[in-house]
Amino acid sequence: MPNYYNNPLIIRAAARYRPAGKSGGGWVQGMARGKLAADPVFFGILRYGLIPDGARVLDLGCGKALFEALLCAAWADPDGLPNDIPRLPRYLQFNGLELDANDVASARRAVGDAGTINAGDICQTAFPESDLVLILDVLHYIPHAAQEHVLRRVRDALTQSSGRLLLRVGDADRGFRYRWSQWVDRLVVFMRCGKWLPLWGRPLTEWIRLLQRIGFSVRQIPMSEGTGFANVLLVADLSARTEIR
Repeated sequence: MPNYYNNPLIIRAAARYRPAGKSGGGWVQGMARGKLAADPVFFGILRYGLIPDGARVLDLGCGKALFEALLCAAWADPDGLPNDIPRLPRYLQFNGLELDANDVASARRAVGDAGTINAGDICQTAFPESDLVLILDVLHYIPHAAQEHVLRRVRDALTQSSGRLLLRVGDADRGFRYRWSQWVDRLVVFMRCGKWLPLWGRPLTEWIRLLQRIGFSVRQIPMSEGTGFANVLLVADLSARTEIR
């Protein structure tokens, strides 16, 4: 995976997290730059052209809205956009939902009037009608039954027959790479809240069966290049409005 840390687009996207009236870096700005540079999912979604123009995008557990900040920066100035990304999706409407109040504040600062970031729990808060839903590295933080409930509500929020879910998950069948990613996730949670919390992963085959059962057709794209993790991006398109029992 190329080193994007000094990529001008990444730098401009991270700068959107700079508090108003201040210059230079900051913890959130530095975190955003590091995550955008090191995680292949952000450019990967664009590289594969997975988001159509004009889509109403719902980002569940959006955190600091890093993907949206990257797109906003690229729309303003595409300098630094990798050459293998042919074009950017245009005229998107963003809705983000995030539980952590600090992340909500950071996301709102970065996205500005390009989207709406609301505070809420993805297990309880109503989802707006959407054309595309993003869930990136989120569902393993909630129990299995709640995961399925969220995915069924996602299906119901996708109002068009062409509705799409982009779901990144870890593959629990990937041995050490999966255990490494779980350890990193637990450490991140501990640093944020001071607790060691359980995680609820699944093998990739089980994620795919679950999505198919509730009405999606699924294809998979490896999405952990350069990280040592076991992450896969599942592209789940509505295949029927009727559940497969």
